[in-house]
Amino acid sequence: MSNPYAAIYPPAGAAHLETQPIATAPPPGMFPMPQSQPHPNAVVMPQGGWSQPNMTYPSGLEYLMGLNYLFVNQKIELLEAFTGFETKNRYAVTDMTGKPVFYVAEESGICSRLCLGSARPCEFSVLDQNRREVFRMIRPFRCDSCCCPCYLQVMEVYSDGRLLGSITQEWSLLRPTFSIRDSSGNPVLIIKGPIIRFCIEVVFKVKSLDEKHNVGVIQKHWSGFGREIFTDCDQFGVQFPQDLDVKIKAVLLGACFLLDFMYFENRSGFNADC
Repeated sequence: MSNPYAAIYPPAGAAHLETQPIATAPPPGMFPMPQSQPHPNAVVMPQGGWSQPNMTYPSGLEYLMGLNYLFVNQKIELLEAFTGFETKNRYAVTDMTGKPVFYVAEESGICSRLCLGSARPCEFSVLDQNRREVFRMIRPFRCDSCCCPCYLQVMEVYSDGRLLGSITQEWSLLRPTFSIRDSSGNPVLIIKGPIIRFCIEVVFKVKSLDEKHNVGVIQKHWSGFGREIFTDCDQFGVQFPQDLDVKIKAVLLGACFLLDFMYFENRSGFNADC
């Protein structure tokens, strides 16, 4: 059986950082430069919108502890670009300097890709540089229209079979709205999208539950005319507080993939807007 990750991992013994085809630095201007850090002796009041970081986390998530930016770069599939045949998506997740943090490979059936298009149920295996699965994201088949408020989109994030959290779409007439939930199903953050999603830079704001605090942002970056027109390969960036619980950071990363499939993936075949 062929290795599903062969195209995103180099052969054994090869340079494993420099040879990755999609591990690139974030596009310039995607996010503002980080603000200066407070004085070490200054009293920093806790910001509203997220709980104190939980130091109990599954193995592998320590990669996220010191990060407040992640960038998702989708690999261009030549077969899909030239034929329109929907293939499995693959991504590299990098930090602010362009260093690879994770590799992500979609797992889905050929029939669902052909018949359901971007609405297809699928799973995403998130691997570290040692080819070890760190966590897994599961997206079941759902609708994403205000006409079906009881069957909206869901993405669940697991590590070693344990639920880390989930992203659930909330019913809304105009503005895309999602809840970031913890392992107990309790909402901890809200994602608010723009009414118009055809701009060059599309921004989804991450807010506290009371919507009084801007906690972070998920931004879809314009990746060039040729790439946007002839492929469905997208680039995303996600910004969050550095002291956010790493499990919630993993869930916010999963939100990038859910948003990509819902709004920016080529909708050939079945349309989920029922």
